Amino acid sequence: MLTISDSLPLVPLLYVALAGAYLLVLPLLTMLYLKQRWYTAGSIERLLLYFLVFFLFPGLLLISPFLNFRPEKRQLET
Repeated sequence: MLTISDSLPLVPLLYVALAGAYLLVLPLLTMLYLKQRWYTAGSIERLLLYFLVFFLFPGLLLISPFLNFRPEKRQLET
């Protein structure tokens, strides 16, 4: 039978896995999806995206300095 002392090392690992998913993995996937679908999303999809940004805001703040989604520089021909 599993006792509390046997499952004790499992609890910190679970916290680390959930924190990593909340702070890194899900915000990164959300940012990539936002970049891909920002101009073509429908109203319901946009509502879902706004909810994800609100829900994952701490993680988005952590990864945003490392992402650059600015447009590429145009090459002007003279």
